[in-house]
Amino acid sequence: MVLRPSFGPKELSGKTSEISYKLRRLLRTTHDPSAANTDKSVTTGITLIAFLANGLYTPLEYVDHPYLLIEDDTIVEVGSQSARPIPRGVEVIDFPDAILAPGFVDIHIHGGAGHDVMNADPAGARALDRLLASHGVTSYFPTTVTAPVDLTLSAIDRLAARIELAERDTTGDIRQAQPLGIHLEGPFLSHVRRGVHPPANLARPSLELFDRFWQAARGRIRFLTMAPELEGARELIAEADRRGVCVSLGHSDADFNTARAAVSAGARHATHGFNAMRPLDHRDPGIIGEMLTDGRLSADIIADGIHLDPAIVELFLKAKGTDSAVLITDATAATGMPEGRYRLGSLEVEVKDGRCLSEGRLAGSVLTMDRAVRNVMQFARWDLQQALRLASLNPARVARLTGRGKLEAGARADVVVLTRSGDVKATIVRGSAPESAAKR
Repeated sequence: MVLRPSFGPKELSGKTSEISYKLRRLLRTTHDPSAANTDKSVTTGITLIAFLANGLYTPLEYVDHPYLLIEDDTIVEVGSQSARPIPRGVEVIDFPDAILAPGFVDIHIHGGAGHDVMNADPAGARALDRLLASHGVTSYFPTTVTAPVDLTLSAIDRLAARIELAERDTTGDIRQAQPLGIHLEGPFLSHVRRGVHPPANLARPSLELFDRFWQAARGRIRFLTMAPELEGARELIAEADRRGVCVSLGHSDADFNTARAAVSAGARHATHGFNAMRPLDHRDPGIIGEMLTDGRLSADIIADGIHLDPAIVELFLKAKGTDSAVLITDATAATGMPEGRYRLGSLEVEVKDGRCLSEGRLAGSVLTMDRAVRNVMQFARWDLQQALRLASLNPARVARLTGRGKLEAGARADVVVLTRSGDVKATIVRGSAPESAAKR
């Protein structure tokens, strides 16, 4: 079994075409050693790595005893070892008892490793990136929390600079996850469903204020969580959608019709389902009723067993299915740290017994994405392949990422190495093998 690219020849980038040419030449030397003498370029300047494992999830398909051929930071080919021998001259790294899967994508995260993403702390940001990679996350969207406008603008400017640096840096620390865009959570939220967002800093939806955020971010806002029932919301939804931003309904007291109208205006996702939303009622389904029943809307949940009862996780997954459900962590700076007090934007949160609280209210989480995957397997009795989609392919699709969230030719070589129970053994970022990998 060999999985070919899902795009046609006209869509191949120049780099992918070059890789394909090199691979064909290498394969020719594997089956015809004399061919190597006709083209010396075959044996020089080619650095291919083959990762082997017990199994692989693309995640839509399963490959038994796979090989994953990588050059630089790009996947060249995915196939079964039974289909053909590994080309000569390829470095082979074997994970004999493991499963390969796409690197996780977290579209809603406030921090970790003691670092809050809104703070100016380059060393803390690097520590966060390393923490995320250790839990299988290779791409993420740092998420703001409502704060005074000037503080939000400064934080957005710094986040944009970090994202730009990560785009340019192809030789940095390979153990780090990469920030891809900004998730703006607030200030356009409901006072009734604000959670811990400071009420004094909430604002009505405003095209002018959103454009100030957009300019500070240099166009790198990719998600906007907002309440659709607020005055001016529909105009902002349409404009944000026009700019390519994923508008996500959340922190909202909207009724069913208002939420459905927002989807028609351009909203296409819902933020931490059930939490900070008007409760579901059998005569007043509200925003949750819209989230669960509208096939145009994807939605995410915090599956930590604290924000949602396991039975509600199972209900949500049955309603949204494997195509439209997404896992997020909503993790705070306290993630990966001892119990104590930490920052969430301008707020102080206290962590005890796995709960992040501010003034007695839940304020984010200490959840990691690999734990969320395992929780789905436990709470909903889903298998690993189904659960993996919610942390890789689905969030990548919601974010409209190309070349991430799946293992196929032409995609970026971001891979998580797992046990069959979903524990992380290693994370491969940009095709670089971890130091502990077994080479042969």
